[in-house]
Amino acid sequence: MATSQTTIIPHNQQSLITRTYPEQSELDTLIKNASEAQKTWSKVPLKERIAIGRKFMDEFRAMSEEIPMELTMQMGRSPVSQCPGEIRGFLERAAYMLDIAESSLADVSLVDTDKPGFKRYIKRVPIGVVLVIAPWNFPYLVSINSVLPAVVSGNAVIFKPSPQTPLTAERFALALTRAGVPKDIIQVIHMSPSLTTFTIQHPLVNFVSFTGSVAGGRSVEEAAVQAKGFKGVALELGGKDPAYVRPDADLDYTVAELVDGAMFNSGQSCCAVERIYVHESVYDNFVEKYAAMVKGYKLGDPTLPDTNLGPVVSVASAERIRKQVADAVKAGATPLVPEDLFPAAQLGTAFVAPQVLVNVNHSMDVMMEETFGPVIGIQKVSSDEEALKLMNDSPYGLTASVWTNATANHESQEAFLKFADEIESGTVFLNRCDYLDPALAWTGVKDSGRGISLSKFGYDQLTRAKSVHMKIKTN
Repeated sequence: MATSQTTIIPHNQQSLITRTYPEQSELDTLIKNASEAQKTWSKVPLKERIAIGRKFMDEFRAMSEEIPMELTMQMGRSPVSQCPGEIRGFLERAAYMLDIAESSLADVSLVDTDKPGFKRYIKRVPIGVVLVIAPWNFPYLVSINSVLPAVVSGNAVIFKPSPQTPLTAERFALALTRAGVPKDIIQVIHMSPSLTTFTIQHPLVNFVSFTGSVAGGRSVEEAAVQAKGFKGVALELGGKDPAYVRPDADLDYTVAELVDGAMFNSGQSCCAVERIYVHESVYDNFVEKYAAMVKGYKLGDPTLPDTNLGPVVSVASAERIRKQVADAVKAGATPLVPEDLFPAAQLGTAFVAPQVLVNVNHSMDVMMEETFGPVIGIQKVSSDEEALKLMNDSPYGLTASVWTNATANHESQEAFLKFADEIESGTVFLNRCDYLDPALAWTGVKDSGRGISLSKFGYDQLTRAKSVHMKIKTN
């Protein structure tokens, strides 16, 4: 049984850092400590917890110069100059969730409908101990969605980072404790799979928030179901997010946005654009522009300033992506980007050449199963109806985007609103993609998971409703 984990640097396959797992008895003690500490933390006034949250932002901001290269070394973010964007997004989400904490966690008064002599209201109370299992691809951006709201709500958090990005959780927790959060309220614990199952099933762990693959989410769900009692589980899983380009789309703008939506972070985003449907009237022009832009990427060492496409997270991931492309080509897809433009993309490395595939269809995994790499399939369609049918023909439903000139054409606005009603996804975008607005609920349907983070509804899954019913007059 493994007793430690080692993070491998994606671009050079060298060891970066090793962390040791606790013994199960040690882990049991840590969870009990969290449970006891939470009873005291929940009694700290909400205004004070929010103030600590604001100080946490200052503490985290003070670390911002150290984070970019550290993050790139852990998971390969390229170029390293993109890392400050994750820090900005992290702080933006933190600020918004703190801004709405007081109203989101306030008692719901029923005074307008109380009968004489009665008073009723609904409280939001913390769940207790929350286990957050974080991913490696956007470790700060995703973790802020649940860790900070959980702490501000009065919960204790057991924070399990991905073995690929252990330092991100440690920095997160350090900023919280420096701001005044008790150390037992935010504990970073590196765990083996068996220890993770033990924690999920621990009777003092009340809720599990998992972000990762469908297979990983299923394992978390099964472990939770097999535990004694009934505990909540939030699952933020994969995506195969579609985009549809209508005839009146601004092609230059749309191409640039959809290339970035597919290639940013080497395509390793749960809400990356992974399949594009283009109306036949603009298909050829769109494809030509798209392929030309992708050919201009520079694949290489993510620590170098002129690199704008780095490695994927591991050699195993690279091999899986290459196989998906090869299988599509074998089935009739046409690749538009010569691999020899990207000499770094060698077998046995984590570097994958970006690829644009046409002549694709839904019999191919590249249009149906998550790629999580710098690959896009583009399919021609003849109508909005065909596009909608294909967009919904997926086991996933995280985000979807429609690209059309809704400002100039009323018909296009009406068309978008129909898509907004009928697309099976958690978020529908008009003329943008791959972005989380903290004021909006982040959620998915089908195999993209369940539960909600961000927005005022994000606090709902980290608390429970408690009804108070008082009969004040008894005579």
